[in-house]
Amino acid sequence: MPLFPPDVLKSAEEALSACRAAGLTVATAESCTGGLIAGCLTELAGASDVLDRGFVTYSNQAKEELLGVPLSLIDAVGAVSAEVAEAMVKGALLRSRADLAVSVTGIAGPGGGSIHKPIGLVHFGLGRSGGQARTERRVFPGDRTAVRLAAVAHALGMLASVA
Repeated sequence: MPLFPPDVLKSAEEALSACRAAGLTVATAESCTGGLIAGCLTELAGASDVLDRGFVTYSNQAKEELLGVPLSLIDAVGAVSAEVAEAMVKGALLRSRADLAVSVTGIAGPGGGSIHKPIGLVHFGLGRSGGQARTERRVFPGDRTAVRLAAVAHALGMLASVA
C-alpha cells in the first residue's frame, strides 16, 4: 500500500521525469512537511538518480545549523516567511551537490496560526545552483494532513515546472 495518495505520487513521477530529462539533481529543505517531499520522491524506484539529499529543518536551530539561515532573519520576519524560504533554498544548494532545490516552511495546524499567518499558510522557495531563487506563498485548506500533502504536491509541481 503506497504511503502517498495517487495524485501526489503522480506529481512525484512528473517531477522525477522532468528533472531526469533535464539532467538535474534535487535537494529538499523541509520544515512543516518534515521530509515528506523527499519521502514521496523516494517512494518511486530510481529516484536516486535525481534526489541528492533532503534536509529536515523543523526547528529554527536546525535551519541555522544545517542550512545557514541566520537566526536574526528568523527573529525579524518569522520562520514562516518568504525570506526564510529563500534562505532555506539557497542553503540547500550551498550544502549539497544538487542543481535544483525546493524549500517549504509553513503552519500546518491545528494550532500556531494568527491573523497574518493563518493555519494552512506555506511559503515555498525554488532555486537553481548559480541562479536566482524565487518564492511562492499559498494558503491550503483542511486539517494538518491535508495541508502537508498539498504542500508536498505543490513543491513537486514547482520542481517539475522548472526542470
